[in-house]
Amino acid sequence: MKQSFLALTTLVLMFSGVVFSVCGQEDLLKKVVRLEKTHGKVEALLKEIGQKGNFVFSYSPHVIQADKEITLSTDEQRVSAFLEEICQSYAVQYFQRGNKIIIAKKKKPINNQQKATLNGYIREAGSGEALIGATVQVRAADGPDHHELLTGVVTNAYGFYSITLPVGAYKFVFSFIGYEPVEEMLFLEENTSLKIELKEATGLLQEVVVEASPEEYEDENVRSTDLGKTHLNIQEIKQIPALIGEVDVVKAIQLLPGVQVQGEGSTNFFVRGGAADQNLILLDEAPVYNASHLMGFFSVFNPDAIKNMQFYRGSIPAAYGGRLSSLLDIRMKEGNLKNFSVSGGIGLTSSRLTIEGPIKKEKSSFIISARRTYADLFLKFSRDEFTRNSALYFYDLNAKFNYKIDEKNKIYLSGYFGRDLNKFKTLQYVIDWGNATGTMRWNHLFNERLFSNTTLIYSRYDYLIDLSNEGTPFNWRSEIKDHTLKMDFSYYVNPDNLLGFGFSTTYHRFRPGESKDAVNGGVPRSNALEHAAYISNEQHIGDKLSLEYGLRYALFQLIGPTSVISYDENYLPVGTEEFEKGEIYKTFRGLEPRVSARYLLSGNSAVKVSYNRQRQYMQLLSNLALGLNAFDIWLPSSAQTPPQTSDAFSVGYFLNPGKNLYEFSVEGYYRILKNQIDYKDHGQLIMNPFLEGELRRGEARAYGIELMLRKREGRFTGWLSYTLSKAKRKIPGINNGQYYPANYDQPHSFSLVGNYKLSKRWGVSANFVYATGRPVTLPVETFRYEDFIVPVYGNRNSGRMPDYHRLDLAATLYPKEKPNRVNHSSWTFSLYNAYARYNAAAVFVSNELEDIDLVKDPDKSAFHKLSIFGIVPSITYNFKF
Repeated sequence: MKQSFLALTTLVLMFSGVVFSVCGQEDLLKKVVRLEKTHGKVEALLKEIGQKGNFVFSYSPHVIQADKEITLSTDEQRVSAFLEEICQSYAVQYFQRGNKIIIAKKKKPINNQQKATLNGYIREAGSGEALIGATVQVRAADGPDHHELLTGVVTNAYGFYSITLPVGAYKFVFSFIGYEPVEEMLFLEENTSLKIELKEATGLLQEVVVEASPEEYEDENVRSTDLGKTHLNIQEIKQIPALIGEVDVVKAIQLLPGVQVQGEGSTNFFVRGGAADQNLILLDEAPVYNASHLMGFFSVFNPDAIKNMQFYRGSIPAAYGGRLSSLLDIRMKEGNLKNFSVSGGIGLTSSRLTIEGPIKKEKSSFIISARRTYADLFLKFSRDEFTRNSALYFYDLNAKFNYKIDEKNKIYLSGYFGRDLNKFKTLQYVIDWGNATGTMRWNHLFNERLFSNTTLIYSRYDYLIDLSNEGTPFNWRSEIKDHTLKMDFSYYVNPDNLLGFGFSTTYHRFRPGESKDAVNGGVPRSNALEHAAYISNEQHIGDKLSLEYGLRYALFQLIGPTSVISYDENYLPVGTEEFEKGEIYKTFRGLEPRVSARYLLSGNSAVKVSYNRQRQYMQLLSNLALGLNAFDIWLPSSAQTPPQTSDAFSVGYFLNPGKNLYEFSVEGYYRILKNQIDYKDHGQLIMNPFLEGELRRGEARAYGIELMLRKREGRFTGWLSYTLSKAKRKIPGINNGQYYPANYDQPHSFSLVGNYKLSKRWGVSANFVYATGRPVTLPVETFRYEDFIVPVYGNRNSGRMPDYHRLDLAATLYPKEKPNRVNHSSWTFSLYNAYARYNAAAVFVSNELEDIDLVKDPDKSAFHKLSIFGIVPSITYNFKF
């Protein structure tokens, strides 16, 4: 009997344990806790209740007013009673999930098909700047699969996100590289707006330990459909060693796979077998037609004013067009919404100063950033009169203002103004050029899913060449000016479909070159209208397959007033026709399909393919071998020079090994280009009114393989890239109609970029680059004509310059750490071309008879190389307060 009683008691206890575990959710709410104080902020009171009850609360700031101060009626009672007091003025419910009590808005009667949308903005906590490309991951709220990635979305260029889900409980993870992720447990039952602020990650010197599996992370480079896309934040770029300490966005681009450079110091870059003018460079959506300062040694982008940069060299979105090879999309900072700050830098050749801050906190802000070189100031102290009257400098000015009208409307005003002046009285020349852009944008949220951006854009590039001397005045002016209206819409249909659509219209004014002192007056002016409309969709099909497809329609119209020169089959001018103002005399149009696909092989690897058709309706004419790109002449397409086209095919394999510490990719591409232009032998561009008669057109082919390994987190960061490529052209009238290497054909290019944090005060960085020498046309023999030695040139680009390689080093010293430090400063010491390699910027033939004759001797060379830089040390002081 006793044994039976014991058995029965055991069964009852076991059953009670089961019942207790099943009904355990009620226990936390019934717990009685005693508080130390009864008055305080809601957030602090809830935290203490949780600590006393040995559990945690999960809620979102928009559900209850967490910073509101209240007084409780007593310091000891049940948890449920405390919650009744705290939440009495809110329509909420609370329930237990595991060791958490979730506070959520009260549920409304729903059916199983009901859905709700979560949207908002993700911003940086310290400044309020929008974070472009931040990820929103959606995971199960609880249960054994709470780590499972259900879906996700990425913020747009303004930090906005939107995702629609079936009503239910979810865990949302908001993250961005270099920032601490934020998790929110929400019961999503109605359309909800949620603003998220991410704090910059700390503890950079600690060993990086990743305990979770790769599936814990949103492998954006693997999961996206993009091929040939690279995102570089400005902090990464600032760590790269730079010429004379001038941090440069464009020079960072030149270190990526698939990108070739023109020569030492040039800001020109060539992408996947395309010419320099086939790259679309945007600054806050405004095109920049000449991104160079100081004859191409520096770019126009002040790093202190730049927030974000996206570089596309493969699958270019349907929203963009007008260029064949690449898109460099640069966004300026918006200005700190919370605090005033002043930052800048003092270097050997230039200084920078940036001021930003709120006009009204959390409502509007501004940023003004300026940069100027001052080498010309020292010329004033020269004893030589001509030197004192010389000038050599550039300046930049960036400005931006934004204002939040309400939760659904925000406006931005931004502008860039830059100028170069090279004036040498002793050499009797002045070169003056500059860019100006202006952008006005209006962001509007129609509803939780439909986002729009309306933009008005102004862009201008002009230059002046003045070669006047006593008794012989002469100057040459050139200009291109744009006025643009564009509207872009994003409709977040559901987590599996993001629809984009929009249109744009641009009025181009071309002033290729004119001089009041020239006999012929210059090249006739022209005007054009360029219109485009597009639609695209990002679609996820199941867990493995994602597509991005779109269609762009472009229309290009040439309009008067202008004079149009016609040419015969031998490219000789045969007549001129005049057109009145507003008269449309030539139209080009065409469809541009874009499609890319990604298939996941595993949680951290994928294969991707893409096809892009693009058209280009204007071209840049420049035949300077040194790449000193100040003498750019932009011309529109015409009956003589039809639009260029490109059909690009890409395939790639992407892998994130080492639990997402590394990103590896290998991409192959093949491009077919038509209506490519080149110049006839000994073509004359400057001061030639018959420019189009100097041009020849044909086809081109480009293909290659690109490899990249990148590490983005930890004490050591950087990347390694290698490109094996070929770019060739076939143009009637050049090289006997046979294929020849393009000017930028470089079969091998390699770059290594590394940054290492030695300690809390010291960081070091280095980059090494190598590239095959560029093609060049050289003489193969000479002959004598009267008293002159005349070289006879071989096939177009049949020779090559010496291979290019260079090592740059830099070290940065930070101040000692102090609690609550407000002021920050650093010293950067750098060596450009650390082992003093004298790379050839150009080669030329000596005029000396004995040198010219050497071209007949294959064992000797009559060619001299022009080198611009040896080793260049620099020191820069940077500050922020």
